[in-house]
Amino acid sequence: TQPESVTVFSVEDLVMTCEASGNPPPIFRWTKDGKEFDPGTDPELKVTERLGSFAFYTLSNTVDSLKQYQGKYVCYASNELGTAVSNEATLNTDGEKKKVHLKSEEGSSIVLKCNPPQSSMEPIIHWMDWKLRHIQLSERVVVGKDGNLYFAHLKTTDSRDDYTCNVQYLATRTILAKEPVTLTVNPTNSVLRNRRPHMMRPTGSHSTYDALRGQTIELECIVQGYPTPKVLWVRKDGELSELRTAKEMFDRRLRFTNISESDAGEYQCLAENSQGKALHSYTVAVEAAPYWTKEPVSMLYAPGENVRLDCQAEGIPTPVIAWTINGIPLSCQYANKCTGSLILKDVNFGDTAIYQCKAFNKHGAILSNTNVYIIELPPQILTEDGNTYTVTEGQKVLLECDSFGSPKPKVSWHSGSASSLLADSRINPLTTGGLEIFNVTHDDEGFYTCSVQNTNLSISAELELYVNNLSFPNFPSFRYTFEGPDLIISDAKPEDEGNYTCQVITNLDMAEATGTLTLHDRPDPPALLQLSQAKRRAVTLSWTPGDEHNSPVIEYVIEFEDQVSNERGWEELSRVSGNKDRASLSLWPYMSYRFRVIAINEVGKSAPSNPTEIHNTAAEDNNPEDVRSESTDPDTLVITWEEMDKRDFNGPDFKYRVLWRRVVGSGPDWHPNYTTAPPLVVSKIGNFSAFEIKVQAVNEQGEGPEPDPVIGYSGENFPLEAPMNVGIVIMNSTTIRVTWAAIDRETVRGHLLGYKVPISYLYRQGSLGHTLGPVTTVVVETGANEERKVIADLQPYSHYALSVSVFNSKGDGPASEMVSFETDEGVPHPPTSLALDSPSETEMTLRWTPPSQPNGILIGYHVQYQQSDHLTLKGLDRHSHYRFYLRGRTAAGDGEPIMREGATTLDGVPPVNISVSPGENFVNISWLAKKRHRNVRFQIQYFKENGRKTERVDSSQSFYQLQGLRPGAHYHLHFIHRVTEMQPGIATQGWFIGLVSAIVLLLLILLILCFVQRNKGGKYSVKDKEEGPMDSEARPMKDETFGEYRLVVDMEEKRTASQPSLCEESKLCSEDNLNFNGSSALTTEINLDESLASQFSRPSEGPEVPDNSPLNPTTVSSATNGLPNQVTILD
Repeated sequence: TQPESVTVFSVEDLVMTCEASGNPPPIFRWTKDGKEFDPGTDPELKVTERLGSFAFYTLSNTVDSLKQYQGKYVCYASNELGTAVSNEATLNTDGEKKKVHLKSEEGSSIVLKCNPPQSSMEPIIHWMDWKLRHIQLSERVVVGKDGNLYFAHLKTTDSRDDYTCNVQYLATRTILAKEPVTLTVNPTNSVLRNRRPHMMRPTGSHSTYDALRGQTIELECIVQGYPTPKVLWVRKDGELSELRTAKEMFDRRLRFTNISESDAGEYQCLAENSQGKALHSYTVAVEAAPYWTKEPVSMLYAPGENVRLDCQAEGIPTPVIAWTINGIPLSCQYANKCTGSLILKDVNFGDTAIYQCKAFNKHGAILSNTNVYIIELPPQILTEDGNTYTVTEGQKVLLECDSFGSPKPKVSWHSGSASSLLADSRINPLTTGGLEIFNVTHDDEGFYTCSVQNTNLSISAELELYVNNLSFPNFPSFRYTFEGPDLIISDAKPEDEGNYTCQVITNLDMAEATGTLTLHDRPDPPALLQLSQAKRRAVTLSWTPGDEHNSPVIEYVIEFEDQVSNERGWEELSRVSGNKDRASLSLWPYMSYRFRVIAINEVGKSAPSNPTEIHNTAAEDNNPEDVRSESTDPDTLVITWEEMDKRDFNGPDFKYRVLWRRVVGSGPDWHPNYTTAPPLVVSKIGNFSAFEIKVQAVNEQGEGPEPDPVIGYSGENFPLEAPMNVGIVIMNSTTIRVTWAAIDRETVRGHLLGYKVPISYLYRQGSLGHTLGPVTTVVVETGANEERKVIADLQPYSHYALSVSVFNSKGDGPASEMVSFETDEGVPHPPTSLALDSPSETEMTLRWTPPSQPNGILIGYHVQYQQSDHLTLKGLDRHSHYRFYLRGRTAAGDGEPIMREGATTLDGVPPVNISVSPGENFVNISWLAKKRHRNVRFQIQYFKENGRKTERVDSSQSFYQLQGLRPGAHYHLHFIHRVTEMQPGIATQGWFIGLVSAIVLLLLILLILCFVQRNKGGKYSVKDKEEGPMDSEARPMKDETFGEYRLVVDMEEKRTASQPSLCEESKLCSEDNLNFNGSSALTTEINLDESLASQFSRPSEGPEVPDNSPLNPTTVSSATNGLPNQVTILD
């Protein structure tokens, strides 16, 4: 016995039992949620152990203490031969009880929750009162599959304080009573409004239901609405199975019993009342939990054998197979791809164990325990020696030779009449040891010997052939044939019924057996139909049963046909069991009947009987049902009802008599109207007035019974009055609360649906012209019983106007007087723009434009600033960047900021106005340094055929001299620069700058002294320096060394007395100032000679310019077209 899942409602319910048998007796152990669990160590549990069983239960007296034992349990039973594993058992405990009080309004729907405890057992739900009487269920009040109680619409009579959900568990014989629910239904002041159907359960328009083959499932559609909707079930892709489907719970459920794959498909439930329809579709998919198609068999094996355990299971989806040994998972390397076959090669005694095959898919798992016992036993032959087998010619025979042993004995067969039995295709040795012979002939007679190989064990068997010479001289031979010992009768007829005797005759004895042949057929139709005991709307029909043809009649079907309106043909009226020969029939009034009867047995239906004489029923009075008003237009009353079946007309000249009168003010007089079909429209009747209405059936025989009146209303019209006492409370700058007095319901002229509050944005306070664009209006709706509304998301510091109106299903009533109001000031939006300017190195000017939406009166601005690179601000630093935040400020506070970054020092730019003045062996280069610009470091390169020289210069110097040049040489100068920002830190501190300045001053003094000394000693030659190896600074530089400006220029040496100006051969020179504006590099060409004479030439198309003295600098600007300028200075 395996442990079972259980839900614990009391301390007595907690009992877990596990039983197993074995030799030696098994030892039990447990796991809880996959971990080892020893009940014996828990002081709250009591353990009971007997031979082959283990159980534990609780000693606690309180249910709350049982929650710690919730979980999933598995029992293991072990002995020295292996371990068996149980299925998983779940233990749940019941939850706490809470009192529930519910209130709702008449006509609305509601759900009373049951919340049964989770359990592996299917509960049965009963809703009862405190006297244990069932709550009356109907199409309006139903119980859902979830146990909840659903009301399609409420009545005041539904109020009570003892709705109690009782949960019954049949397996444990337990009934759990939940806490009673109190339901209060408040009556409505107006007439209940009809509502179209709406799905309460399930929600949405489509659901998918996964079922398991063989299960019993239920599809459910619970609807709300007024009047109570009807529910119809259909199958979209076929017909509902009459055998496996049934409708329950007032057609709210469709139940499938023993569901199969053919039931998979699309199903729809259609809910309908007079107001409309609601539809929900189910897609039913039928799958299957795992089930065995082949289980492994427990067997004995000898050491050295190969063992194959086959385990096959089916299911949808296909189950996964897993193996364990004594409960320990087995690796896939031992199994055949982990699919189903376990192969053990060359087994030994240590392989004796219990092997578990587990098949599982998402729907569940099954487990099979197989004993593999490795043992050596001597062979034995279990079949008796000397058996005789008698068979007729042409039949098959099985000679048995059962054996036993470990390893399994191998047997062989021999016959004195045949040299080799295996050579005959008719002879088949079986794995069980038997010998099967097909189509036996006379040559097969004789003795056969079965022996166990490698032993002296053997048995013998004799095969005899019996010759069949049966004949039936009194019957047609073409319908009687023989197939071996079998007699075949074709086209059986009643005359073939009787007793048949089969005789078996041998040389020694004779045996016979007798059987009776009985034919079954459909019954004959009933006869002698008679009518008796005729009443106003009833009659008794009797008949004489026909021949049953050896198959008892199961039931009789009574059908009728209306002779007056026979377009319907024959229709089923009633069914009675097959042991009856009469039936009492309930009839409709004013009809002309004929009856007939059909008998049904297991074979099928009989032909219909002959019909009876005509039977007429008298007319009987009744009236149409579901009388109601469906008025939509003002000043109109629309009366409608459910049309009556023609069978209920009870006579010719049928029509409806419609009567109506006002509930108040018109006195007792009824206003009659006649019509043959609904509806009846009465005009000029007043707006939304209450009327008593009733409909009576009338024919030429007279009037039907007096109907009961119902209340209906004429059509609604627009409301007459507007709400009064509209008030506004300002809550904050964006939120208000609007209040008003309740409207007089008489002036609504219809069902009050609620109030509408249109609120219009006029203009912002303080704006020019009091308008910022077109007026925008938003309409806010409320419920019928609301007399206040909070409206948010308004604009601060703005003018608004609103009104309040009431509306019904016809439309809106007049609006109240417009009420204007102003919202409070709010915080402003960020300023529209922010610009930075710096008049000096320690000053910064900020300019901005006001916020686009100040949301109030701006009373100032809030400016914040911080250094971008460190947080401590002691003063503005010309080397630092600053981040500025600007906020507008109103009386409500500061708004969102706008942010800009800036610095007191401008970004560095290449030097402008570069002037070049050559000397004997040097060139003076000067330029105009811009104030309040960051330093720009650039390089001056000059070229010769044997190399390139580089000098590094800062733009802040304004002057530089290239020394050590060769007199009379022609040089190309190439200017390259990059921007270097002084990073804040130690280099920007005052003390550090002073120290560096002192060191530079000392170096300058030393350089001046050296220069004076060198001039005294003679000219300084740079020839050796120029022809020697280049230093590291003169080597070609990588592209990434300088970012913005780079140019490669050739250099050649000129020793002529004069040199043509470059500007005479090119039109590149256009201005006197040499600068970097618009160009990536700058190159100038210089000639030096012994006489220090120089000449400057302009382009040929430019104006003439006088020669300048070589002592005066010549200023050249870059070309206007962005290309480098070249200047030639000659002797």
